[in-house]
Amino acid sequence: MLGTAIHMMKGTPYIYQGEEFGMTNAKYKSIDMYRDVESLNYYEILKSEGKSEDEILEILGEKSRDNSRTPMQWNNSENGGFTDGAPWLSLCENYEKINAKNALLDKTSIFYHYKELLKIRKEFQIVAYGSYEIIDIDNSQLYVYKRKYEDQEMLVICNFYKEKVEYNIDLEGYKLLNSNYNDESDEIRPYESRIYIK
Repeated sequence: MLGTAIHMMKGTPYIYQGEEFGMTNAKYKSIDMYRDVESLNYYEILKSEGKSEDEILEILGEKSRDNSRTPMQWNNSENGGFTDGAPWLSLCENYEKINAKNALLDKTSIFYHYKELLKIRKEFQIVAYGSYEIIDIDNSQLYVYKRKYEDQEMLVICNFYKEKVEYNIDLEGYKLLNSNYNDESDEIRPYESRIYIK
C-alpha cells in the first residue's frame, strides 16, 4: 500500500534495499545487537530517564537507523545468503521467510506488486506529468488522490489502517488498474491500495 501511495505520485521514487521484498525493521532483542551510535546514545538517555529495557528496545525497534542497515536477505541460508563471514549487523529473525528467493517464487509477493507499479509508471504519462489533487482531505483513515493529464484521470485510494472502511466514491468511467488485493470489494480493506484509470 505504501509503495502504491508513493509510486503513483509525481517525482522519482526510490526503492531502498529489501523494501521490494518486504524486509522489516530488525527489532533486536538486546542493545548489544545495535551498532548505530545515535541509537546507543539514545539508549543511555532513555535509561537515565527511567525507561525500562523493554520500553527502550521497543522504541529503538521502531526508530533506530540500524533498521535500514541490516544485510539484504537474499535467501533462507545462513546470514540470508548475504555473506559467508560475519555481517556487520545481525539479520532480522524473519529472514528465512522474508527474502528475495521466496519473493520471486510467490507471484502475489510485494516484489511483483512493485514490478506492476513500475510498469504503470512507464506506461502512463499521467504519473510523471499529471496534476495532483487530494480527495476527501478530512478522511483520517484513507489517503485518496487524483492525477489528471490531458484526457486521462487516475484515482488512487489507500487505507493506512488495519480496519476496513465503507467508502462511497463515484467510479463511473473508471477501470481498476491495480490493487494489492486479488479481488474487488465494496469496502476498502486493511492496508488496501487501488489504482483506477479513466
